[in-house]
Amino acid sequence: MLMSKFFLPTLREVPADADTISTALMVRAGMVRKIAAGIYEWLPLGLRVIKKVEGIIREEMNRIGGQEVSFPLLLPKELWEETGRWHVYGKELFRLKDRKNSDFCLGPTHEEVVTDLVRSEVKSYRELPLMIYQFGVKFRDEIRPRFGVMRAREFLMKDAYSFHSTEGDAERYYNIVCEAYNKIFTRCGLKFVCVEAETGAIGGKFSHEFMVLAETGEEVIATCPVCGYATNVEKLECVEEGISFAEEMKELEEVYTPNLRTVDEVAGFLNAGSQKFIKSLIYVVDNNEPVLVLIGGAYEVNESKLKNVLNCSQIELAPEGVIEEVSGAPVGFAGPVGLKTRVKIIADFSAKNIVNAISGANKKDFHLKNINYGRDWYADIVCDIRKVKENDTCVCPQCYKINRNRATKLKFYRGIEVGHTFKLGTKYSESMEATFIDSDGKRKYYIMGCYGIGVSRVVAAVIEQSHDENGIIWPLSVAPFQVIILPIDFNNEKQREISLGIYNELISNNVEVLLDDRDERPGVKFKDADLIGIPIRIIVSEKHVNNNTVGIKLRWEKEEKAINRAEALSYVKEIIS
Repeated sequence: MLMSKFFLPTLREVPADADTISTALMVRAGMVRKIAAGIYEWLPLGLRVIKKVEGIIREEMNRIGGQEVSFPLLLPKELWEETGRWHVYGKELFRLKDRKNSDFCLGPTHEEVVTDLVRSEVKSYRELPLMIYQFGVKFRDEIRPRFGVMRAREFLMKDAYSFHSTEGDAERYYNIVCEAYNKIFTRCGLKFVCVEAETGAIGGKFSHEFMVLAETGEEVIATCPVCGYATNVEKLECVEEGISFAEEMKELEEVYTPNLRTVDEVAGFLNAGSQKFIKSLIYVVDNNEPVLVLIGGAYEVNESKLKNVLNCSQIELAPEGVIEEVSGAPVGFAGPVGLKTRVKIIADFSAKNIVNAISGANKKDFHLKNINYGRDWYADIVCDIRKVKENDTCVCPQCYKINRNRATKLKFYRGIEVGHTFKLGTKYSESMEATFIDSDGKRKYYIMGCYGIGVSRVVAAVIEQSHDENGIIWPLSVAPFQVIILPIDFNNEKQREISLGIYNELISNNVEVLLDDRDERPGVKFKDADLIGIPIRIIVSEKHVNNNTVGIKLRWEKEEKAINRAEALSYVKEIIS
C-alpha cells in the first residue's frame, strides 16, 4: 500500500477526552474516531489490526472443533422472556420496538439465540459435543462509557457456545477452550493471567477471566506469591477477623454530631479510628425492596458478593427518599439500632465483630457509641460481603500447607479483561426446554459452556502494554503492516527506484508493506512511522544508495542496522518467521 493513497488521518496532539494511553494513541494513529460517547468508527489502519486478531482467534477456535456462524444483532423479546433475562438484565440492555410494536433488543450476548438454534436442530447425544462461535458487534448501554473501545456501548466480540451430554465432557472441553485462550493471547503478544471470576449477568456455575496486566486496567486482580492463587477481587473471599475480648461492652451512648455524616468526619470529631465504625448503606434490589447493608468502617462493600447473597440481578444505592423512609433520618445518619422501618439486614463479619462500635443513630445530627451485635442489633444474614484490601491474606487451603500454616499477604495488580469463560451447566437449556435424547433413551437437558473474547478490547490492551513516548509498538502477529519503507526523498530517482523495487519484492513474497511515498520532510515521516508502530522499518537515504545498502530498524530497538540491498528481502523474511 502506498501511503499517499492510504486513508490515515494521524494527529499530532493528544485528544482532550482521551482517558487512557490506548485511546489517545488509537485516535492519534488514525485507527478510530469517536462519533458519540462509547461509539467508535474503525478506520483502515485499525480495521487491519482487528482482522489480524480475528484471524488468530478463528484459527484457534477451528483447531478445537469450533464451527463459525453469524447470528442477528436484532433479537426478539420472546426468546429473552424464556430465560427471564428480559426483565432482569437491567438498563444496559438496548430495547426497541418495530413498526408493528413488537419488542426487540440489540444483542449484548447470544445465549438465548444459540440455545434456540440447537434445541431445534440437535436431537441426539450422537451429535454432541457441539461448539458454535461467531464474531459480531455487541451492544451494552454503559452508564459511563470510558477507556475508549475498552468500555464502549458498541464493540466487537467473539462469542462461543458449547453443548454437551455430560458434566464430565463439559468440564473437559472447558479446559480445552481455556488452553486455546492461552494460545490466542500469547500469539497476540500479551502478558496476561487467568483468574477466577464472578459469573455476572451471564450466570452459570463458575467462570474465569483472562486479564492483561496494565496500570490503566479497570479491574483489580489479587494473587498469592506463594501458592499462585489468582482471582478478580470481586470473587475473592475474605478471612473473618476474630472478636477482641480484651474490651468489655460499654453502655450505649447517643452523641450529638451536627452535620457530620462520613466516617472520616465523625472519627475526627470523636477522636476514634475507622475500625470502630459500622457503615450503614441502604440499597434497593430488583423489586425496589430496600435492604440495610452493614460493614466495618475500614472496608468497602463488594456489590458482586452482595448480589449473590441476595440472589438478585440488580442493586443500587437507595435514593434519599427511601433512606429517610427506612431510617427516619437524612443521608449519613442511618444505623442498625432503632430503624423506622423493618427491612432485611445483611452484615459483613467486619461489622458483627466490632466491640463498642459507632454508627448512625437514625436521627438527624446524632450517632451512637458502644453498639454491640447480639445486644443492640441483629442481622438476618452475617456473611462475607466486603472487598479485599492491602494486607489481606490468601484464603487458599493449599497456601497454608505450602507456607507451613503461615498466612500469606496477597499482592494486587490492575488488569484489562480480554476474555471470559463460563461453565453454564443447564441454566439456559432448562429455562428454554432445550433437550436431547441420551444413550439410555431418556430426554435430558444440554450442559452448556460459554466463551467470550473482546476483540476490540484485545487491540486496546496490546497498545496499553506495548508503546513508548513516541507511539505504538505492534507485535508482528497483529501489526497492521509488517514493514514500512521510508525513502528520505521519494522524489530522488535512485531512492524511488530502490524503494519501489523493495516494495514489489516484499509484496510478491506475501509481506504486508506500507511505502511512505509522500512529499514530506524526513522528520514527519519518522514521527508517523513511530506513531503507527509498524514493526520493521526500511530506510532508503542518499548514504544508503551510495553504499548499496538499506537501513533496517525494528520499532522496539533504538539502533538502525545497515544491510546489503540484495539481502534486504531475506533479512526481513527471517525476522517475520
